[in-house]
Amino acid sequence: MATRALLTDEELSPEAQAVFDDIRATRGSDFVNNFWRALAHDPALLRATWERLKVVMGPGALDPLVKEMVYLAVSVANACEYCTHSHTAAARAKGMDDAMHGELLAVIGMASQTNALANALQVPVDEAFRA
Repeated sequence: MATRALLTDEELSPEAQAVFDDIRATRGSDFVNNFWRALAHDPALLRATWERLKVVMGPGALDPLVKEMVYLAVSVANACEYCTHSHTAAARAKGMDDAMHGELLAVIGMASQTNALANALQVPVDEAFRA
């Protein structure tokens, strides 16, 4: 259960409505997901989060699918159910197939295991790896 009500379009402040309008225009869809509806209680936070997300997930050196898969990996590692579902759907929309998803999950699992082992053993970083 959400800790704040998910605002409907009719409940939005003018500031939040402007952000929703931009979300719809940018994504080319009428759908505004629950994450944005929860943030809409704080229009300044809503706008700041949306503006930063557009920059980070927008065109850049990384392929859009790679960005979604990295976002998915971090969401899994942080145990964010909402983001795991949202970014799995986004990655699938950008071309992630079942084989890619399975391999990504294997990498996430392996990294989680080796991270835990390295932390538990307090393995010092090799000088060759230091930038």
